[in-house]
Amino acid sequence: MNRNLLLVTLAMGAWGVGEGFFIYFQPLYLQQWGADPLLIGGIYGAMGITMALAQIPAGYLSDRLGSRNIMWLSWILGTVSAWTMALANSLPLFVVGIIFYGLAGFVMAPMNSYITNVRGNLSIGRAIAIPSGIYSLGTVIGPIIGGIVADQMGFQAVYVIAGIIFIVSTTIILFVQKKPEVHHIDQESVNPRGLLKNTRFMAFMGVVLITMFALYLPQPFTPSFLQNQQHLTSSTIGLLGAFGSLGSALSMLFLSHLGSLTGFFISQVMLVVFALLFLKGNNTILFGLGYVFIGGYRLCRVMVLSIGRSLIHPAETGLAYGLIETMNAITLILAPILAGVLYRNDPYSMYRVGLILLAAVLVINIIIFKVINQRKAKTE
Repeated sequence: MNRNLLLVTLAMGAWGVGEGFFIYFQPLYLQQWGADPLLIGGIYGAMGITMALAQIPAGYLSDRLGSRNIMWLSWILGTVSAWTMALANSLPLFVVGIIFYGLAGFVMAPMNSYITNVRGNLSIGRAIAIPSGIYSLGTVIGPIIGGIVADQMGFQAVYVIAGIIFIVSTTIILFVQKKPEVHHIDQESVNPRGLLKNTRFMAFMGVVLITMFALYLPQPFTPSFLQNQQHLTSSTIGLLGAFGSLGSALSMLFLSHLGSLTGFFISQVMLVVFALLFLKGNNTILFGLGYVFIGGYRLCRVMVLSIGRSLIHPAETGLAYGLIETMNAITLILAPILAGVLYRNDPYSMYRVGLILLAAVLVINIIIFKVINQRKAKTE
């Protein structure tokens, strides 16, 4: 691993610790502010809108202005947003912090583009998965300590500590070097025609959208389910969140070396297991095991980047990643709204509907890629 990739990995690890402090408790803190499930779903939806609107411009600018500069901007914005949440004295101000924190999510396309360019001899999936895996290891620590802090000192203290950690992460990322935009030549990459004219890539965007929606639907209100239906404490929920982070880390570090399609399908099966365990589970052990399998969500996000990169020209990497992250962001808009409706009517329906969608999407994806492979074999 070269110097730049190491610094990105360390910065991501620190960010994971900070984000892990509060991310699993976000619905609970909003609930304390008086927000009901539908309002919480709407807030998450607004955050998703900002993420969706920012991804394509961020990817485009990273191709034109350099991915490092856009990365720096997002890290600084995320830190300022965290301090806005930490110092908020009203629900509207806290929501402003949440939305701008979501906007800082435009880091994904520039960062992954930067990693792709500095990856050395690593495969794209592996190079992107390593920082993501270390980030997830960081979020193992955050929820455990954050849950204890929340029980002892309240949620505001959780956000203050997270803000301090984000300052450390931002300091680290400012030391990455500017990398000349020299792209690796990939045999799988197609000639540059413009992404909108690339029918294979645009069709793949539809696959990404339906897949990520199905994977995310059972997740947003799971902390509320654990607190309100299972009567678990914040520290226990934080511990379960740490299992989820551990599952993400293990998935990234040990499954990312598999082929992109293999990892893509494994990730979907993992979320099926997650939804099933929460639907049928009745104790902390089963819920903890369920959270381990939630790691398939982050694994899938990496695998779709690797698959998508094989469908485009290297010079379009930033914009392509921006489009993929836009599809991910759209799911963050739509899925929490539906999840909020399902949770309000019947908390268990989140997992029942999620299972049905996951099973359907898995079958559809198997058929789609089987047809693609058959057509590819005929042309060779």
